[in-house]
Amino acid sequence: MVVEVLSRVRHDWEVAYTFFLWAGKRPDYAPSLREYHSMISILAKMRKFDTAWALIDEMRGGRAGPCLVTPQTLLIMIRRYCAVHDVGRAINTFYAYKKFKFDVGIEEFHGLLSALCRYKNVQDAEHLMFCNKDVFPLNTKSFNIILNGWCNAIRSPREAERIWREMSKRGVRHDVVSYASIMSCYSKGSNLNKVLKLFSQMKSMRIEPDRKVYNAVIHALAKARHVKEAINLLKVMEENGIGPNVVTYNSLIKPLCKARKVDEAREVFDEMLQKGLSPTIQTYHAFFRILRNGEEVFELLKKMRKLGCQPTNDTYIMLIRKFSRWCQFDNVFKLWNEMIEKGVGTDRSSYIVLIHGLFLNGRLDDAYKYYMEMKEKQFLPEPKIDQMLQDWVSGKQYADRVVADLKNNQLLDKKLNNQIRVQSKKHDQEKDFLKQPETRRVVRERGFSFQEQ
Repeated sequence: MVVEVLSRVRHDWEVAYTFFLWAGKRPDYAPSLREYHSMISILAKMRKFDTAWALIDEMRGGRAGPCLVTPQTLLIMIRRYCAVHDVGRAINTFYAYKKFKFDVGIEEFHGLLSALCRYKNVQDAEHLMFCNKDVFPLNTKSFNIILNGWCNAIRSPREAERIWREMSKRGVRHDVVSYASIMSCYSKGSNLNKVLKLFSQMKSMRIEPDRKVYNAVIHALAKARHVKEAINLLKVMEENGIGPNVVTYNSLIKPLCKARKVDEAREVFDEMLQKGLSPTIQTYHAFFRILRNGEEVFELLKKMRKLGCQPTNDTYIMLIRKFSRWCQFDNVFKLWNEMIEKGVGTDRSSYIVLIHGLFLNGRLDDAYKYYMEMKEKQFLPEPKIDQMLQDWVSGKQYADRVVADLKNNQLLDKKLNNQIRVQSKKHDQEKDFLKQPETRRVVRERGFSFQEQ
């Protein structure tokens, strides 16, 4: 139950931490390893590293209780440091394995390299690998981690080719994982010729292709609009005893959707369902990208929920961006409220997309409202949006002062005009009186005539 609650409030670290502390004070409850890991991950993701380390110290238990800290605990911290590109602290945490009396072998070193590459610190990972070659000898897996980083995290064919050549130079053999990584890179870069060349090279070297290799070739063929050849290769794959998975079908669906071949993409989707495979969120994202109106979007959302796939934070961000481009802000706020109600959580990325969409479409007051809400939750604003909103607020304050001054001037002008009008009217009355002829009534009484006073 604690893990479930933490998962629902994972984007608000203060609420999550308060709940965790409250639960920990209950006499009938003690946090488990899984619950500690969930809380540490939430804190580290929000860059509350000191608080996360305080929890790790608590996990050590002291002299009385057992130590709950595991290598996985430290790996969570390593990954979170890598995510914010703090490579130095990630490496220091790796060396802290010895402090906790854990074995530090090649597997733990590979875990560090993988974490660095996953968050695009590939150059640092490569440097670390070569610097520690005497402690952790270079092997195929070490190179594959770096190769995969250049291929899929950075997507640099040039750097991938350099590592490929370095492996050959040092006598490190390429295995099926090496081929899958570099073929995936070429496939994403629409370089069909190199993909097919490497595929033939594998066969000549008697390296059996695995599912990832087939997926890369199928994706490259479909992307180059060789749909028939891609489908034929899918059949060959099945004949060789390698069953296609959801990624295989996504490798077909994504390029078909991008090429606006919606009918063919739907046929592949239906075939996937017939084979008992459940579409992933990436499958639906491919279809969401080509939808043209709000009705289609909400209809697909309903269908995916019915098939057991719930929209993620990335789904909502994509759709909010799409509705912002269409200037359909009723649907934008509908999705935003749904995110909160469903417990998906509004993170920094979702706030940035919402504020950006509102600002660019002239909804400046709404943009500023969510900007302040974002800052209250201690999310770092995007520098460009931050500057634009600050400039707008400054401009608005200046405009408000100008308007207030104009109103004050108008009131003064009005009073002055009233005074001028009163004085003018009085002057006109006096002037008119002088122009009027003198008239007096004459009264006769007792034989005499008198002028009436």
